Amino acid sequence: MASEEIPERPKADAPAEDGPAEPSKKAQKKAEKEAAKAALKARKQAERNEAEAKKIAEDAATDVSKENYGDLPMVGSEPHEASGHTRIPLLEVSQHVDKDAVVFRCVVETARSQSAKLAFLNLRQGLESIQAVVAASDTLSKQMVKFAASVPPQSMVLVHGLVKKPFEPINSATIKDFEIHIQKLYTVSRAEIPLPMQVEDAERALPGEGDVPGQEEEPKAEDGRPLVTLNTRLNNRVIDLRAKINHAIFRIKGGVVQLFQEYLSQQGFTLIHTPKLLGAATEGGSNVFEVKYFDKSGFLAQSPQLYKQMLVAARFERVMEVGPVFRAENSNTARHLTEFTGLDLEMAFEEDYHEVMDVLEGLMLFIFKGLRERYARETELVRNTYNVEEFKLPEAGKVPRIPFVEGIRLLREATGEELSEYEDLSTPMEKLLGKLVLEKYNTDFYVLDQFPLSVRPFYTMPSPHDPKLSNSYDFFMRGQEICSGAQRIHNADFLTQRMRAMDPPVDPESPGMRDYVAAFRYGCPPHGGGGFGLERIVSFWLGLPNIRLSSLFPRDPGRILP
Repeated sequence: MASEEIPERPKADAPAEDGPAEPSKKAQKKAEKEAAKAALKARKQAERNEAEAKKIAEDAATDVSKENYGDLPMVGSEPHEASGHTRIPLLEVSQHVDKDAVVFRCVVETARSQSAKLAFLNLRQGLESIQAVVAASDTLSKQMVKFAASVPPQSMVLVHGLVKKPFEPINSATIKDFEIHIQKLYTVSRAEIPLPMQVEDAERALPGEGDVPGQEEEPKAEDGRPLVTLNTRLNNRVIDLRAKINHAIFRIKGGVVQLFQEYLSQQGFTLIHTPKLLGAATEGGSNVFEVKYFDKSGFLAQSPQLYKQMLVAARFERVMEVGPVFRAENSNTARHLTEFTGLDLEMAFEEDYHEVMDVLEGLMLFIFKGLRERYARETELVRNTYNVEEFKLPEAGKVPRIPFVEGIRLLREATGEELSEYEDLSTPMEKLLGKLVLEKYNTDFYVLDQFPLSVRPFYTMPSPHDPKLSNSYDFFMRGQEICSGAQRIHNADFLTQRMRAMDPPVDPESPGMRDYVAAFRYGCPPHGGGGFGLERIVSFWLGLPNIRLSSLFPRDPGRILP
């Protein structure tokens, strides 16, 4: 008889294969304790939230100023209802001392709490700033004081307040003899914080002329604070441009354009606007920007030169233009841009090209005088930041006109170097010559006349005194060129001859030249002119260390944004 197989019994303490192990009593107690602790914490937080909400509700119920402060709805998001308030500029606050409340919109530069019942704000509008006081009273709540102190810097606010005279002048504001006692304060546009850079850092001078885009390491000032580099400023240009010093620079820049047009209009010049998209590179193909123009190539204009001359031939005998100029030059220096604003003029003259120079000199002296009279405050603000000396001017009619060969002689005597009378000046030599002229003539503004023909464009008239020289000139400020000009060739046959003699030759029958040369075949008066770089005039007048500071959104070989 076969033996019966008895199955093996599982061990008593072995866990079931499919079911989870039961938690130990110790772990269970720990979980229960943590759950109770979390529940207690949640209950206490709910009680605090309830108490805080109750306090806020009670404060709101007793807040005598609850209608007089807060964030306004976004302008345009609700139907407009006229407030009936006349808003004043800060410059007019002196007319409202101890009178009815004034209303104005401004920017909060700083907001600080002195105590639960007192806060101070520094408010700015353009170049003006004023101190404002928010003080708790029977009619102004502590909640409003707290709100005022918490407004983020650079926020735009609407202010209602009384103009008062402080006990002593307020040195932290441009308006020192008055302050605003705020009655109502509303945020119009609240600034996000933190800012990518501080506006006050943009009020300080750049580290130096060598600070060009690409510098990443931020040097330290004498007080130990980092000096924000030009690269950082240009990367955050909207914040940077909020600085008062930048507002001053661009007011001056606009002033130069206004004075330029004002003077030339009085001299009978017509304002023109020439094309900036060209079908062919006109003054050389190596430093022009090529663009796609539908199914063909186009080019950005290097200057309005050829069109100015064509207009003179068209009987517009005095023309001026303010417009963009594009130069595809890979020059990463403190005084070069790939896009700048050109101030150009061209005019017919009667007997001699120095008649054109007379107009150019008169123009620049008019601009300098206008800047001194109309923009003295802005000029002082910028020059004081950079510790720049006053720009020395000659008397009218006494602008030094130095022949180029005489300039070379001065440099030879100063340096002992053998410099050629038929080669252009380097930038260091230009600056040195500026110092020599300042010592000899006591002026930062002068002209070099009769430049070597080999360094001037094909349309320049050769000199009758020396065939290697030309009837051309450059204008200088603080030893740096701001304008290049000349008498132009107005005879088509001679112009064609000069074009073919260039190295490399210029083809008078090419698409970019054919119409230009033809313009002089139908009778054209002798003429000349010049082109100024607006940013250079501004930079050298103010003594700025880098030309990019005089361009709102500068373009150079490494920068095409923002």
